[in-house]
Amino acid sequence: MIIKRVGVLKAAIVQGCVMALFGLLMGLCFLFFGTMLGGLFGAANNQAGAGLGFGLLGGIGMVIFLPIMYGAIGFAAGAIGAAVYNLVAGFVGGIEIEVE
Repeated sequence: MIIKRVGVLKAAIVQGCVMALFGLLMGLCFLFFGTMLGGLFGAANNQAGAGLGFGLLGGIGMVIFLPIMYGAIGFAAGAIGAAVYNLVAGFVGGIEIEVE
């Protein structure tokens, strides 16, 4: 079997969704570590509540912002990658896959 062409829009949608999920994972890491570090830095300055709140607010912002940003960039990268693959596959014949 030889892959001669990839659907650009479908590849872009899949890539955008995968990257949005990765962005959500990264946002959750920011939420966890930002809250933890905010509390620690606030406690060091005798303002634990302010530091914790700042870390929590930044973490929630990242949980919202990163999936949107990663999804949009992933969509664009998927579309460009699929279009370039289709162009190159026209010259070299595509990717050969062996299945049983």
